[in-house]
Amino acid sequence: MSSQKPTIPKGTRDFPPTEMVRRNYIFDTIRNVFQVFGYQPIETPAMENLSTLMGKYGDEGDKLLFKILNSGNYLDGIPDAESGMRDAGSRLQHLTKHIAEKGLRYDLTVPFARFVVQHQNELIFPFKRYQIQPVWRADRPQKGRYREFFQCDVDVIGSNSLLYEVELAQIADAIFSKLGIRVMIHINNRKVLAGIAEAIGAPDKLTDITVAMDKLDKTGIDKVNDELIQRGITYESVEKLQPILTLEGKIKDKFKTLTGLFKDSEIGRKGLEEMHTVLQFLKDLGLNNKFDFDITLARGLSYYTGTIMEVKALDVPMGSICGGGRYDDLTGIFGLPGMSGVGISFGADRIYDVMNELTLFPQTIQASTRVLFINFGTEEEKYCLTLLANLRQAGIPSEIYPDAAKIKKQMEYANRKNIPFVILVGKNEIETSLLTFKDMRSGEQKSISFDEIKNLLS
Repeated sequence: MSSQKPTIPKGTRDFPPTEMVRRNYIFDTIRNVFQVFGYQPIETPAMENLSTLMGKYGDEGDKLLFKILNSGNYLDGIPDAESGMRDAGSRLQHLTKHIAEKGLRYDLTVPFARFVVQHQNELIFPFKRYQIQPVWRADRPQKGRYREFFQCDVDVIGSNSLLYEVELAQIADAIFSKLGIRVMIHINNRKVLAGIAEAIGAPDKLTDITVAMDKLDKTGIDKVNDELIQRGITYESVEKLQPILTLEGKIKDKFKTLTGLFKDSEIGRKGLEEMHTVLQFLKDLGLNNKFDFDITLARGLSYYTGTIMEVKALDVPMGSICGGGRYDDLTGIFGLPGMSGVGISFGADRIYDVMNELTLFPQTIQASTRVLFINFGTEEEKYCLTLLANLRQAGIPSEIYPDAAKIKKQMEYANRKNIPFVILVGKNEIETSLLTFKDMRSGEQKSISFDEIKNLLS
């Protein structure tokens, strides 16, 4: 039988120990901040029923869902396509509903809404949850964009209070400050966008406008305008939108411009009112220099209804590393109307790439093992095992080399694993109870007691 070259699917990655130590540093930092703000952990299955996922992310999102074939003979018993079904899209949809009933989750928010509805009688509202799990999207892999990646979500559901928008902004600021990443947090409101759609004479085209505007940073204004026309927005409406797409200046100037634009738009004025409240709170907290009122921020997902935010690193050219917003009735599609929620999601993989490029990971997290016992033979092994167990019970990551190889080989093992200390226990050390303790970074070594070593490592 011929050998097969091992591969993994495009857009996925293996994580060796060095990377996992760094990733866990990110996860632990994020998790700790979530907990400080009073959020509780949950998990949901990797796969959901397609009926749960489809139609929640807009047309483009639906196309990126990974669908799972039914088990067994999934082609058996498929009825003939309906007459007149000529286009490939209709035939594909017809086939899919018969051969695939489940899909990999696209994000953590829709499964969270499903979770809330199913467990509503067990939860205390407002319910504050965090969730750190992988998601999957059938996207084209590129820098900072993967088909399998982790999201770190934090949401609160069951309250309309804008204090939670402020709290989520504080969480974002706290996490990126701890990680050492300089960021700008862009904030907008979907009601403001709805007001813009009304003002340019296209109130029924809000979704089309936001999907196109969401690509402004990626494709530029000309391609956004082309897409707006392709989506059925009139040339006159696109022309009216141009001053908004290019509007810059101070926040107060943006408010002044939009206030005049929304003189006949109640929803637009409501969005500005909410924006003013959130930004004023952030100013009072001394965070105003870290936030920007970004009128072109759209967030393409169709379930957002109020405040939306997106975080971008200032020192690395990359897409958003965190984003989210208010959704007023996501649970309504599962039978629980009127349950407003708000949340943000941290993209752990992009955060990793940013920190790696800026060398922000602390040197102390490079090695998981702190001390290695050098193996001199059977008698020394027996002596060292008791000491090794003692260190491990004290929570000090420790190991012993598995055989009595040459000292040079064992030292190279410690160096390659970035183990900072080694302990050498030969016959003389056993007789005197003074162990040779070597600092691999400085090369310094000394003879000291085990208790002294333990104190140094604690």
